[in-house]
Parts: sequence; structure tokens; C-alpha cells
Amino acid sequence: MNQYPAQLPPPIVLTFAASDPSCGAGLQADLLTIAALGCHPLSVTTALTVQDTVGVASVLAVDADWVEDQARTLLEDMPVAAFKIGLMGSAENMQVIAEIVADYPSVPLVLDPVLASGRGDELADEEMISTLREMLLPLTTILTPNSLEARRLADEDDGDEALTLDECAQRLLAQGCEYVLLTGTHDNTARVVNSFYGRESGRLRSDVWDRLPGSYHGSGCTLASAVAAHLARGMDV
Repeated sequence: MNQYPAQLPPPIVLTFAASDPSCGAGLQADLLTIAALGCHPLSVTTALTVQDTVGVASVLAVDADWVEDQARTLLEDMPVAAFKIGLMGSAENMQVIAEIVADYPSVPLVLDPVLASGRGDELADEEMISTLREMLLPLTTILTPNSLEARRLADEDDGDEALTLDECAQRLLAQGCEYVLLTGTHDNTARVVNSFYGRESGRLRSDVWDRLPGSYHGSGCTLASAVAAHLARGMDV
């Protein structure tokens, strides 16, 4: 693990995400996490939401031109050490964000593919999922889906047998991302299993914890932001 020199200014992480009024997830959770880990957060608001700690009632996507203007203005002013992407709100926003991050190929990108809320509210239609696969996965350093998101992104729609999560991860790697950190937070199991996969080596490690009681709003946002912050500080994948 590389140690970021204390005498240098904090590295900058730019997050693209939707605003969460409860501050448990989305943009607000990203900013808190990134700052807590010693980085300076920048934010691009992709959507406004009506939500609480239980679920999302509605989403209003920000116009794609506004998303681009926010990001380009920040990127022309400050050097970004990592990108984090969460809920983007629309296929048009996904296209614009892909075009922006493609201009910075040396900057690591952590993508949290937010397809539904914790209680199951749909947040991405098929056009958005297709756009994410085609335009953003090939640019992604680390993808952080839960098991439900991994199955949807892997396009598990045909065939008589369900794909294993290992097979889902391999499909996602084949679609272009460098690494997949697949979380078991949404599985109905007594223990949570998180597995990390690489394009060249398959499953690199799995970590297992006893499942805590209750549900946790914004855990995926927090995880992806923490990964982005550590990459910005020079930690090896």
C-alpha cells in the first residue's frame, strides 16, 4: 500500500451522483466519505430525488448540458485524482459523463451501478442499463455492484440456468471494466460475502462477515466513495 505524503495538499475526488435530502446516500454520502478519508471532494449533481432512509419516491434528472458544464468547469480548474460515479438519472447523462471521463484515461474511475433503491424502487430502465454497459464499463477501473445489480448488468435473461455470481463477474469484466468488487449485502444469507475479481486472474479474494441486523441506507455509495478516495491517495488496487 502506498502512503500519501502528509505534506501535500489532499488529493481531489470528483463524484457524479444524485442529491439525497436524507444525506444517507448519494451525493451527500459521497462527500462525507471522501472528506473523512483525507481527500477533497468535488461534486457534480446528476439528479434531484425525493427520498428518505427507506426508499426513493421520485427522481428528476438534471439536464445533460448542466451535468457537462458542472464537470468541465471543475476539471479545468482543479486536478482530479479519482472519479466516482453513482446514480446518473438518465441515459443522456450517462453519455455525457462517459465522454467527460474518457478525456482523463489516467484517472481511476469507480462506478457504483445504482439500478434500484434498497427497497427495490427502479432507478434505471433498459436504455440506461444498455448505455452503462456500452459506454461506461469499458472506462471503469473498479465496478462495485451488489448481487442484484451484477445479475442485471450481466444480462442474465436467457438460458435455463441462472448464472453464478462468478459467471456474472466474468461477463462484466469481459464488457470492459478492469476489476469487479461484488458485494453480498442484498443476499438473503446469514453471512455477507464480498468478492473481488480481476480481468486477468478471475476471483482474487473473498471476504466474509456475519450479517448485521437491519438495513443500511447508502452502503453502496459509501463503499464506492471509500474505494475512490483510497485510489486517489495512491493505494494499489
